[in-house]
Amino acid sequence: MTEYVALLRGINVGATRIAMADLRAEFEALGLREVSTVLATGNVRFASDRTDVADLRAEIEAALSARFDYRAYVFLHPRDAIRAALDGYPFPANQPDRHSYVVFVAEDDVRAELLEAAADLDAAVERVADGHGVLYWEVVKKMTLTSPFGKALGRARYKATTTNRNLRTVRSIIA
Repeated sequence: MTEYVALLRGINVGATRIAMADLRAEFEALGLREVSTVLATGNVRFASDRTDVADLRAEIEAALSARFDYRAYVFLHPRDAIRAALDGYPFPANQPDRHSYVVFVAEDDVRAELLEAAADLDAAVERVADGHGVLYWEVVKKMTLTSPFGKALGRARYKATTTNRNLRTVRSIIA
C-alpha cells in the first residue's frame, strides 16, 4: 500500500469552493483509503494499492471535474516524494521577511523553462533553485504575485503543470 498526496490546484483560493468533507467523500468514492484533507486548500492524503500514478491522477481529475463542475488539475505524488521535496529546501526557512515555497512542476521541460526564466532574478527580492520535480522559491513578503518569478508562475500556460505550496503547508501535509 502506498501513501499518496494529491495537491489540487486552485481550490478555495478563488471561485472554486469545495468543502473538505465533500472532497474526502469523492476520494473515498473512488475506493481510496485513509483519506484525509490538510488545511482547506486542496491537499489530500490517502492510501492505495494502485501503482500507476498517471492513471490514478487522471481518474481523480475526471471525478473531481465531474463532481464539482470545474477543470481539476491534480499533482499526485507518493508521500515520501513530498517529504523529500521538503527535506531538500535549500534556503533558510522561517525568515521573517520572506515567504518560502515549493513549486511542484509536472513536466521537466516546464521546470527547465521556469528555471531559465529565474536565471537573472534579483536575489535581494527572490531566489529559485532546482530540485527533483520541484523548484524551490523564496521571495520577499508582499511580493509573491508581483515579483518577476511570481508573474511568470501566474501565466495561464503553467496552470496545468505547476502548483505551489508554502513550506508551512508542506510540513503540515507530511505531519
